[in-house]
Amino acid sequence: MIVETTSGCVRGISEGEVAAYLGIPFARATRFGPPRAVMPWRGVREAVEPGPAAPQPPSRLARVMGPGAAPQQSEDCLSLNVWAPAGSGHPVLMFVHGGGFLTGSGGLPWYDGAEFATQGDVVVVTANYRLGALGYLRLLGVCEGNMGLSDTLAALDWVRDNISAFGGDPAKVTVAGQSAGALSILALLSGSRARGLVRRAIVQSAPLGMLPASPDAAADIGEMLLRELDIDPNRAERIIDVPVARLLAAQGAIARRTAGPTNPVPPFQLVADGTMVAADPVQAIGRRGADGAEILMGTTRDEAAAFFAGDRNVVATVTGRMFHEPAMQLAKSLTDQGEPPWLYRFDWHPGTGPFGACHGIELPFLLGHAAAWRHAPMLDGVRPAGLLAEVRRGWIGFVRDGDPGWARGTTHHFAGQAVE
Repeated sequence: MIVETTSGCVRGISEGEVAAYLGIPFARATRFGPPRAVMPWRGVREAVEPGPAAPQPPSRLARVMGPGAAPQQSEDCLSLNVWAPAGSGHPVLMFVHGGGFLTGSGGLPWYDGAEFATQGDVVVVTANYRLGALGYLRLLGVCEGNMGLSDTLAALDWVRDNISAFGGDPAKVTVAGQSAGALSILALLSGSRARGLVRRAIVQSAPLGMLPASPDAAADIGEMLLRELDIDPNRAERIIDVPVARLLAAQGAIARRTAGPTNPVPPFQLVADGTMVAADPVQAIGRRGADGAEILMGTTRDEAAAFFAGDRNVVATVTGRMFHEPAMQLAKSLTDQGEPPWLYRFDWHPGTGPFGACHGIELPFLLGHAAAWRHAPMLDGVRPAGLLAEVRRGWIGFVRDGDPGWARGTTHHFAGQAVE
């Protein structure tokens, strides 16, 4: 199971009926710098375990999704994972993880692609990107922001250049993302840099009511971070040498200071730079379409219950404002452009606990395996086999043929069984 990439040869491992190639470097970057090409290596690189995650704090969704912190973290984190069936010419699914631009990793067991690749006969790719201030800080004279989004774009470039060696077809790439990952996809589709890299897109629970930060607002956050670190603004470049632990602590202080009672917007996120990220990606895509990329998009019924469990009024208000209403606006705009998306809503929940059909509850029905999701409180130990098969059938149908199994422009409800 040795495959030759543009940077060197990698040796994978067997995961059932597919070969897994884990922790493949797709780019390298200095702190706050753009992603660059990987230095080629000699010989065969063992690709048998995921690479380290980007430095990050504990996830605020651990109480919903369960323990999932990456045990290894490093600024040298730009690696990806590939699960490949035998043969060639397979469609490709590249998944971009969520986590509020603060947490997560494509190497977590939650996103293991072996089952999906086996059932769908598709190549699955997951990738890391830089997070928090290390990925989205805008600081004049040091960095412009959107380093993490540039990482995701670099991963798509790697897929274009290398995926055929793993049996994938670079002309049949579907990029999927959840939450912050979904916002990243839409940001890329709102510009021109991803043109030709993506045939289809799956947008899961994108908080479309959260606009990218303006350059000025992002710069203000950067100055707040300097003050928290006691760095003279005239010597802003000193932030490059701040230890990671201290930087994460200061980042957390800024997050607490800027948080509102019903405001889930992180301080370090996409920056509307006018080139890679539009000021309003929903409006930008609505005006000109998605450059021919077919879109499957949807939400869960009770998105905000993951953040505000127990307060039904707040859950309903935030879910509508941040998720449902702007999603319907985007769907209408795409339809007006002659490119109606396929729509879904995930309604199922276990019927117990305070979380309902919350943010992230569809993920265990797509990627990962039973053991990876065993301790997720939002599932309460339940993952119906029939619903698992239904969801994967829809996603696989879209990735392979552009048809999830229901009419374009209509909303398919994933209920699994009656829910109140």
